[in-house]
Amino acid sequence: MLVGSVEAGGTKFVCAIGDEDYRVKDSTKFPTTTPEETLDKVVKYFEKFNIDALSIASFGPLEIKKNSPKYGYITNTPKPHWSDTDFVGYIQRKLKIPIFWTTDVNGSAYGEYVMSTLTNEKINSLVYYTIGTGVGGGAIINGEFVGSAGHPEMGHVLLKRHPDDLDFEGICPFHKDCLEGLVSGPTFEARLHKNGKDVSLDDPVWDIMAYYIAQAAMQVSLILRPDKIVFGGGVANKSLLRKVRLELKTMINDYLPLPKLENYITLPAIKNNGSATLGNFALAVKLLRA
Repeated sequence: MLVGSVEAGGTKFVCAIGDEDYRVKDSTKFPTTTPEETLDKVVKYFEKFNIDALSIASFGPLEIKKNSPKYGYITNTPKPHWSDTDFVGYIQRKLKIPIFWTTDVNGSAYGEYVMSTLTNEKINSLVYYTIGTGVGGGAIINGEFVGSAGHPEMGHVLLKRHPDDLDFEGICPFHKDCLEGLVSGPTFEARLHKNGKDVSLDDPVWDIMAYYIAQAAMQVSLILRPDKIVFGGGVANKSLLRKVRLELKTMINDYLPLPKLENYITLPAIKNNGSATLGNFALAVKLLRA
């Protein structure tokens, strides 16, 4: 059995071939340009292999309701040229194989969830956030994604402002001071006029970031009661998560018991940004075995 993975990002696409044990057999990546050019590259790559199924984890927003006439579409995305793109339909017409369709963060969440089962971590639920150019989140409970009317938009929850950050407007064009508007990668440039990778880890901005991220962790802790929360993406790092754990402990204020915070708030277990690829392999295999 061979299955395919597409991790469709706003900057680049990562395509991979795997087997039923989720081992990577081949992979490629290329820049995200126009839908026509990019999806044509996806098709040409997979045409070289005799795959049985494909899973696509894409930037969004997406239409995931199967009874919708626009199932499989990227909908009102801010990514230029990609609004109202029939992603699944185009690939399906060309490859004629079963396709699983979900968000990029759901794909990563599923990969981390599967890894926990492979390592006998014994968890039943997990929330995955990516904090990078944008912010998004996916949730798994008992092996199933949360969300039926649509996929979660965890990056756009509103937050209480940090007292040292009241003059920062926030960069989200829809909500200004939502999670994405306050902690995504471009906020470093907006606040400090330099790239996030050039910001020292002892800069006070990290305390502000941790305050906001801990609020998001508190919200999902109270609403979903997950066994684990994973933070991936270019902004997440060990130093930041140490601050997030301390903030979360203060915010929860012993209202409810949490697991050991070093195990509860973590970086991805799958290295080299491989969470979505493994998740896609597992979802494609699951689709074939359904």
